Amino acid sequence: MNNIHTLVFTAALTAFSPILFADDDANDNIIVVTAEYRETNLIDTATSVSVLSEDVIKDAGEQHLEDVLSLVANFNWAGGSSRPRYFQIRGIGARKQYNGAPNPSVGTVIDDIDFSGIGMIATLFDTQQVEVLRGPQSGRFGANALAGLIYIKTRDPEQESNIRTQMMFAEDDNWSTAVSVTGSLNEQQTVTGLFSFQQFEGNGFRYNSFLDRDDTNNRDEMTSRAKIHWQITDDWHLAFTGMLVDMDNGYDAWAIDNSLTTLSDKPGKDSQRSLAGSARLTHQSDKFEFISISTLADSDIEHSYDGDWGNDISWGVNGPYDFTSDNLRTRKTWSQEFRFVSTPAGAFNQGKTDWLFGLYTLELEEDNEIVELYNGWTWREHNSNYEATNAAIFAEVNQHLTDNTDLIVALRYERRDVIFSNSDNNYFTPNDQMFGGHITLRHYLPSGLMAWASISRGYKAGGFNTGSTVPNDRVAYDPEFLWNYEAGIKGRFLDQKLLLSSSVFYMAREDEQISTSIQLDPTDPLTFIEIVDNAAEGYNRGIETELQYQLTDDLKIDASLGILDTAIETYEGGDPKMIGREKAHAPAYNYSIALEYRNQQGWFGRLDISKKDEFYYSDSHHQQSEAYQLLNMKVGYESENWEIYLWGRNLTDEIYHVRGFFFANEPPNWEDKLYTHQGDPRQFGITGRMTF
Repeated sequence: MNNIHTLVFTAALTAFSPILFADDDANDNIIVVTAEYRETNLIDTATSVSVLSEDVIKDAGEQHLEDVLSLVANFNWAGGSSRPRYFQIRGIGARKQYNGAPNPSVGTVIDDIDFSGIGMIATLFDTQQVEVLRGPQSGRFGANALAGLIYIKTRDPEQESNIRTQMMFAEDDNWSTAVSVTGSLNEQQTVTGLFSFQQFEGNGFRYNSFLDRDDTNNRDEMTSRAKIHWQITDDWHLAFTGMLVDMDNGYDAWAIDNSLTTLSDKPGKDSQRSLAGSARLTHQSDKFEFISISTLADSDIEHSYDGDWGNDISWGVNGPYDFTSDNLRTRKTWSQEFRFVSTPAGAFNQGKTDWLFGLYTLELEEDNEIVELYNGWTWREHNSNYEATNAAIFAEVNQHLTDNTDLIVALRYERRDVIFSNSDNNYFTPNDQMFGGHITLRHYLPSGLMAWASISRGYKAGGFNTGSTVPNDRVAYDPEFLWNYEAGIKGRFLDQKLLLSSSVFYMAREDEQISTSIQLDPTDPLTFIEIVDNAAEGYNRGIETELQYQLTDDLKIDASLGILDTAIETYEGGDPKMIGREKAHAPAYNYSIALEYRNQQGWFGRLDISKKDEFYYSDSHHQQSEAYQLLNMKVGYESENWEIYLWGRNLTDEIYHVRGFFFANEPPNWEDKLYTHQGDPRQFGITGRMTF
């Protein structure tokens, strides 16, 4: 993006920034942000957050979180899996499978359960809202939220009994069926329950010409969930969630010619089966609210692929060349949080000082088994075990300086103790002590607008490089810290018809963890190894805008725009050409515009346009994606008890790429070449829903 374009976008955005894709109608549909310590009206939340409401999710999406991510400013994701698993907020986040410590920069939480790094199970049926918090959230969520957090809340049980059903059919042999049942479970209506189930099937938009199959990249996704809410007494309430998600997807997404036609003779898998539960117990007293959140999760994950992307016939005289990789992973987590939150009657200083404090602990155990075969013999076999205990103490104080001004201070101290061992005879027992939080000033202007400014510090735990050849002084790397300076404004204009928020931010990274490389012996290229190190420092700065404008009673426009400027300022041991360059998966801009029509007679239509600028695929090479624009549409009819829609995604059949690698994979010359993961092509479908 050239300087002129940057100035034009910046001028346009200085007046506007990150808002809220939510039907936050001033009269009857207030959106509440649930990810914070205190549930807060969206318009009062002094942070950069986007909320995708249930209506937006149903209108703009179909099956998976992937369908609606383009609505969020300065949000990106990296391909390389059957569903998005590697997320970037403001240009910060993982782009591929880690080697060693699982330390994501963007957290993923579903119904209080931490799925950071394994969030591909985020299907959309019966999802109440998706909250994307941008900027460091370590004060609230600790070490997994250096850059931000995705918080997904599914629908809660209702006292009034109803049954929701949904069916979908689309091109590429896509279909799904779903049902959700809710209602009271006893005569006193103190116990309510909800059960939902969905099954989705699709071929995955690839054709394997060698096997003559169109389902080697298939999607087979089952989501089931049970929720029970029990009002034990007037003061005690228990909310239980249990879920089983089984995504048994194939993985055959890469082709030598970067097309949608593959040649693999051994297609892989990208599966995740997660059994999880959470229990939230609350007690309301005059002075404070007590909250206990307990979670358990057990996930089995497999990621395998045909690494040569070919077969004996396709390689011909350049064969035999056959390479496969299979990674079996199991992860078990247990967490417990105790939180005490003041009520108005319990506030200190004559009601002028709200407070909260709490304790948090997380136990994580993960096993990895990697088997890679080359021409029938074992190229690499690697096993590892990772155990981590996180313990944190946190507190927040909201001082009401005046009737219109608040000073909010949140602090969190966290310690992580790790035991790691693997088949390379590595044994590490590091521990990290990390400190983060924020100081925020919130002020309500006479016009009713809310302005805010904050300084926040995020952190991510350290880790280690595995392998028998890693030098002792490069085995471990330290935690990374990030300072974020941000200011914004939120409010309603034009007789409450325009909902708008604006913010600007500057993020400075300290001891940035970055993939780099070293050659142990300058005369021997076989001693070249890749490692993670605290080798870089840099900045991420920008502006974000998301707005909603009710043009008429029937017509509404939603829009978002993110501007992002990033740079690597120092890069020890890396390519000097990287200094001053933009960071990977950090497009200079992304925007979306949605025009939605819905009238009282039941007719509905929505047109979505989203565009993303080019971005570098990696911090280790200079290849870039091309900028691309996607066009989606949905039209239908809605009655009180049933709905039917015709829809199309990527209507212009845009060819775009979501991941790229630059390396040698073709004999006999083994020349470095860019290989890309192409996004989904055009697709049309029909969806019907009924409520009983």
